Amino acid sequence: MPRTTHTVVNQPPPLTGYDVYSADRALVEAVERHLEHLEPESLAGVRTELTTLGRTAGSAQAQEWGAQANEFPPRLRTHDRYGHRIDEVEFHPAWHRLLGKGVSAGLTSSWTRPGGHVRRAAAFLVWTQVEAGHTCPLSMTHAAVSALRADGELAAEWEPLLTSEVYDRGLRPAREKAGALAGMCLTEKQGGTDVRGNTTRARPMDGAGTYELTGHKWFCSAPMSDAFLVLAQAPEGPTCFLVPRVLAGGTRNVFLLQRLKDKLGNRSNASAEVEFDGTWARRVGPEGRGVATMMRMVTGTRLDCALGSAAQMRQAVAQAVHHCAHRWAFGGPLLDRPLMRNVLADLALESEAATTLALRLAAACDDGGEQARALLRLAVPIAKYWVTKRCPPLVVEAAECLGGNGYVEESGLPLLVRDAPLNSVWDGAGNVQALDVLRALRREPAVLDAYLREVGLARGADHRLDRAVKDLLGELADLEGMEARARRLTERLALVLQGSLLVRFAPPSVADAFCAARLGGDGGAAFGTLPHSLPLRELVERALPHS
Repeated sequence: MPRTTHTVVNQPPPLTGYDVYSADRALVEAVERHLEHLEPESLAGVRTELTTLGRTAGSAQAQEWGAQANEFPPRLRTHDRYGHRIDEVEFHPAWHRLLGKGVSAGLTSSWTRPGGHVRRAAAFLVWTQVEAGHTCPLSMTHAAVSALRADGELAAEWEPLLTSEVYDRGLRPAREKAGALAGMCLTEKQGGTDVRGNTTRARPMDGAGTYELTGHKWFCSAPMSDAFLVLAQAPEGPTCFLVPRVLAGGTRNVFLLQRLKDKLGNRSNASAEVEFDGTWARRVGPEGRGVATMMRMVTGTRLDCALGSAAQMRQAVAQAVHHCAHRWAFGGPLLDRPLMRNVLADLALESEAATTLALRLAAACDDGGEQARALLRLAVPIAKYWVTKRCPPLVVEAAECLGGNGYVEESGLPLLVRDAPLNSVWDGAGNVQALDVLRALRREPAVLDAYLREVGLARGADHRLDRAVKDLLGELADLEGMEARARRLTERLALVLQGSLLVRFAPPSVADAFCAARLGGDGGAAFGTLPHSLPLRELVERALPHS
């Protein structure tokens, strides 16, 4: 008869079987706020699609897919059994299930639906919480549409495929597919930031707008996508090209996968080194304007970096708050211990600020007006810089809330910790974003006016915010050593913008806490240093996921 050494008690239940969307009050409120202009029937449809996706994201099945996609990473197959070059990557079936669900949920399309960018942003934030790696091709496919619109003929051919809600895996000619995915290739061995120094060459061919590429790319994520936007040197300078994996006649384009990167995180997603050797390509936009053309796509992926980090932050906070609500210590739930409550409240505050900012920018994408475009030009690099920078320390602190359990793979927190730094690195690391903020301020006066108009909508509502705006204007007026101060300036721009949005839209307890700790100087460098007089319990309860 087996002996019983102990009874398992005081272990929180898994956070599963819940609606990821409806449990996120900040996200729900943002969607309702930015889509209030829709007809009642349309708004009801949005609620239904997001709650349906939220229930799927919170299911045990989807969580298992996420775990499997990372436990069984992709494998490179350069040749088939007979020695023919095939340059394919094999993924676990869980990867395809995740990707298929993301495509069917509209994560590659926001262009034709009313309020499409807000709807997609909310869905992206929800679905990323299942597993972040597979959202890379979803993001690139969605953003590629902007760049392809520089060429009406190419857009007419590819946009219906890229915005399709059908995941049609496998390499075949585009005309034979019900849906397609797109990627991009920018970085080369000699450097990733100064893309104007790229060495890949494009030689014009006889066909109008067709070229032959020779060179390499050091990072090419999601290499099984159907087409890639590639930057190469044409006779007139850096130019954007569309490179399909399979040519119209059915033959494989020359797309030589050298190896897959062994990355810190994002392990479900393949990132390859690729070489071009007489690779067929179609020009997108005029020669010499490749950087400007590619930036149409990069702006979209940078916003998705902020959205993805906001999603990771929300999932980390949900896990931490859920654990502490069910874990007892010293005679009561951890949630009720004053110091732990302060930590959780601070984490929840940061998460809500990230979500609120990201959804506001998605709404500006839907607006599309001159003022909105000017705001996005400045606010996207601000958000990309700040939200992605705040994600890693938040996720690490959330894991610590689980104690030793948070350091164990089965908790899911180590996966979040490994993935958290990625969005800060991809599509332009921190210095790139901060310098882009300076570039926008120097070259485009309208962007600062748009920013100040946005922030000014909260004028007079909180004295700490008003003081922060005044101090910010002082920094902007001081041009001495501006490049060395670029990070500091971008951080202040981000905090003031987040504060203004929370003052306008969040509950008073949230806005007051943010202004006190982030703008008023009444908070520390670590999480868990909010003023004890704030309604910390209210902040934590607002962040509780409903299981």
